[in-house]
Amino acid sequence: MPLTDTAVKKAKPGPKPIKLADGKGLYLLVNPGGSKLWRCKYRVLGKEKILSLGAYPDVSLAQAREGVDKARKVLAAGGDPMVIRKADKVAGRIAAENSFESVARAWWAQWKQARSEQHAGQVMRRFETNVFPHIGARPVSEVQAPELVSMLKAIEARGVNDLAKRALQTSSQVFRYAIAHGKATRNPATDIKPSDVLASRQKQNLARIDGKELPDLLRHIDAYKGAATTRLAMKLMAMTFVRTTELIGARWDEFDLDAGRWDIPAARMKMKTPHIVPLSVQAVNLLKTLHLITGRSVLLFPGERDHEKSMSNNTILKALERMGYKGRMTGHGFRGVASTLLHEMGFDHAHIELQLAHQERNEVSAAYNHATYLKQRATMMQYWSDYLDTCTTGKVLPFKRTAT
Repeated sequence: MPLTDTAVKKAKPGPKPIKLADGKGLYLLVNPGGSKLWRCKYRVLGKEKILSLGAYPDVSLAQAREGVDKARKVLAAGGDPMVIRKADKVAGRIAAENSFESVARAWWAQWKQARSEQHAGQVMRRFETNVFPHIGARPVSEVQAPELVSMLKAIEARGVNDLAKRALQTSSQVFRYAIAHGKATRNPATDIKPSDVLASRQKQNLARIDGKELPDLLRHIDAYKGAATTRLAMKLMAMTFVRTTELIGARWDEFDLDAGRWDIPAARMKMKTPHIVPLSVQAVNLLKTLHLITGRSVLLFPGERDHEKSMSNNTILKALERMGYKGRMTGHGFRGVASTLLHEMGFDHAHIELQLAHQERNEVSAAYNHATYLKQRATMMQYWSDYLDTCTTGKVLPFKRTAT
């Protein structure tokens, strides 16, 4: 008589193993210790074999019967269920060893030897944040171009197109490595051009250097021979990555240096809602120096000729051009560089977007959105200033998540 769910559940152990038959060779083995194991008896070439189908209640009666039906189909085709199962386990192990993530880490271990620790860490963090969640578990030989497109679109949705392009480039290197080591036969990344997938942006609005050029730019700023206020404005912009208009229009009464906080009123913000800029220790020290120069004015950066007006919005742009960055960097570019690198460092996308004042706001949320995640953002801003320091000192600050 076939088993029932109730009979399986109520089966009690005895002094010896008990076999409760169900049908088609399936039975429940109840051991003296209380474990209940599904077994299936079958014959191949006249030899009796026992197939394990799991333990109850992890495997229900219905699931055990499904296992038996699959095994009988293998037998009907002339196969041996136990042999097939072993082969599947081997195939699964091989697939795991040849997953995109496994191959990418093998490529990285070889590639990093000729790179700095910081650069190598940055590339791996890019994989862990942007690539592995999408294709990491897939066998490297089976990844297709549409999967890469989906990955690029997901990264683009976060507003970091440059990261999407880099993710594709480094993924392509992994596929080439896989081909060279016999783990794949083709590189699906070569089927894709970023311009075919990612939305184009106006270059004049996004003119900015690559993150690896940031140390040279910061050293140029430190050595800038122009007005001290312009040099300090560029340094403060690098630390806070506010918009140019928000920087040059800043007033001393917006700052609380003791609290390490800059409150920009709604009237001066693009989104027309208040914005808080947590100030790092370095930013506070810079502002104290700046106050010695312009503290008599209500403005942080008064115009050179008319102290009642703020400096021109072209002042920073012209200074960058004089340093050799014409067409390569703008005041707005500091925002893009910060966004890209902070994402690569692993900071939360929402925290970065809030600090960039990109978040969409409505009348209900505007009153408090600007203060959301303020503690985490303060930690992030201090880490960012610390990182800028390492760019000029040469010390290595590991890329790791520090705000949660």
